[in-house]
Amino acid sequence: MKARDESALRQLMDEYGDMLLRTACLLLRDRQSAEEAVQDTFIQAYAKIGQLHEPARLRSWLIAITVNRCRMKQRTWSWRSIFPAAESGRWAEAAGEAAAGAEELFMAEWYSGKISDAIGDLDYMYRECLTLYYFHEMSIREIASQLKTRENTVKSRLARGRQLLRLILEKEDIDNG
Repeated sequence: MKARDESALRQLMDEYGDMLLRTACLLLRDRQSAEEAVQDTFIQAYAKIGQLHEPARLRSWLIAITVNRCRMKQRTWSWRSIFPAAESGRWAEAAGEAAAGAEELFMAEWYSGKISDAIGDLDYMYRECLTLYYFHEMSIREIASQLKTRENTVKSRLARGRQLLRLILEKEDIDNG
């Protein structure tokens, strides 16, 4: 990709596109905004590939760009704030029609279940930490580095996010029970 080979960009999009889209959907709660964020991610990655000095960190670098794009989308006002998309924020569609391996089946079930809906009800800072920790299996240190914050802040957000998630799920069980 450093040689500006478009086929390398396509390969990168094929390899990481679904994972980045799922991440953006979890963070933004809107498929269209998530698609835009991922598209922006690949455009920026293509333009700034020279800044990536360690090819082994490509996945982490792409996630960082995606998280930053999602943050930017959260900050900018949009007509979608007034007219939400017809989709209710279900992320099962974001999982795509991938091959039905064990991980894909688990993730599809997770996305289509109550947990993803409950995560969508959380404030962005909690969604961000929970997504990076559980979905991307990043360590607290990696998340702190990614978000440019202290490890204790990440721990607090994870703890508070889990607590809020539990309350949402318990309330839903009571309402449906």
